[in-house]
Amino acid sequence: MFIIYIYNKDKKMKNIKYDLGLISGNVFIKDKFIRTSIGIKKGKIVHIGKINPYDCKEILKLKNKLILPGFIDTQVHFREPGLTHKEDLEHGTRSALLGGITTIFEMPNTSPATINKKELNRKIAIAKNKSWTNYSFFIGACKKNIKDLAKLEKIKGCAGIKIFMGSSTGTLLVSEEKDLELALKLCKRRVAIHSEDEERLSFRYKNINPKNGVKEHLRWRDSKSALLSTLKVIKYAKKYKTKAHILHVSTHQEMKILKDKIKSMTVEVTPQHLTLAAPNCYDKLGSFAQMNPPIRNKKHQIGLWHGIKDGTVDVIGSDHAPHTISEKKRSWPNSPSGMPGVQTTLPIMLNHVNKKKLSIKKLIKLMSENPCKIYKIKNKGYIKKGFDADFTVIDMNKKIKLENKNMASKSGWTPFSGMTIKGFPIATIVNGEIKMYENKIIGKPNGKVVDFE
Repeated sequence: MFIIYIYNKDKKMKNIKYDLGLISGNVFIKDKFIRTSIGIKKGKIVHIGKINPYDCKEILKLKNKLILPGFIDTQVHFREPGLTHKEDLEHGTRSALLGGITTIFEMPNTSPATINKKELNRKIAIAKNKSWTNYSFFIGACKKNIKDLAKLEKIKGCAGIKIFMGSSTGTLLVSEEKDLELALKLCKRRVAIHSEDEERLSFRYKNINPKNGVKEHLRWRDSKSALLSTLKVIKYAKKYKTKAHILHVSTHQEMKILKDKIKSMTVEVTPQHLTLAAPNCYDKLGSFAQMNPPIRNKKHQIGLWHGIKDGTVDVIGSDHAPHTISEKKRSWPNSPSGMPGVQTTLPIMLNHVNKKKLSIKKLIKLMSENPCKIYKIKNKGYIKKGFDADFTVIDMNKKIKLENKNMASKSGWTPFSGMTIKGFPIATIVNGEIKMYENKIIGKPNGKVVDFE
């Protein structure tokens, strides 16, 4: 074994300096890997350099393994409250830990929806005792609260405002252009946007043919629906210099126009859109491949990869949106859109790194550094003295077969089941405590609410 987990049980020793020592790993510091050790005290990084193991209460020997700043998933749907038969914060964050994720941002389309301070605080109260990872929650924009968004976005624990321009899962919707403009005018923090044009979706839905099954989903929610919506966002983001963040971009047309976006705008793509492609994914998975916006053909997928290579893409997010197996087995269009992903996002992306589709340094930017820059997260995203002791430890040579039975999500499945990948998280450290080691959850939940600048 290259990795050894040791307890120094004599906690009364006078020379104990650190609660935890990460010994002899390849640590990512200042854009390069350095063979060194890290000393952790009270959830913070207090030392980087040579460490005597006997100065530590606990140590983790990490010979030749990669120690990375904790990875962050800024788009998950954990369904609590109201939809906990599909998922909840406890199972969702366990799934995140197993996937090497130390911090999550959860979306507002729960039941009731997170549209005010009361519902936001309700989620924070639930997460305080149940979340294995650090957490923050979006507030959803709607007609009822649109004039209050500037006040709501400042509440402690709020990641920002989420806008659904096209109807998806849940009741939140900002479909009228005047409401979109007002929201983008008022909001000063990051605004995460599901970008599909509701008017076009409504028109095209009238002509769908259910007999064609789930492949009709792709024809209904076509690339033009996404493009029209994103053009509107660009228009008002430029006008008001809004920090607009386009979620799960799925088309090559959007990626081309976003290449020259204003500096305040940012872009997310998902591993699903980078890995699965139509028509094969629908032939193999049926409605289990159904999500909004849809998985599209190879031409669009190639466009998304170009966006990663040229720097248009800022973030990789899972869009973890689980439904039960029985729900997903319904005949289209009665089958719900969305799939789990928080546990598989990093492994899938590490597999792409091993296939030379992107570098590990680029992945660190997309899943750790950039989320912190974009959302102005305090003390995360880098391995520095004084920063939070959140780490994702990686074995780039470890091969794993992804299987439904190993998914911690309540939904119990993954669209990548049966896929063998190379590169895997072997430890997840949250607030200075080892919470996942070799696919096993350790201790009790210790997640904290995210602190923003």
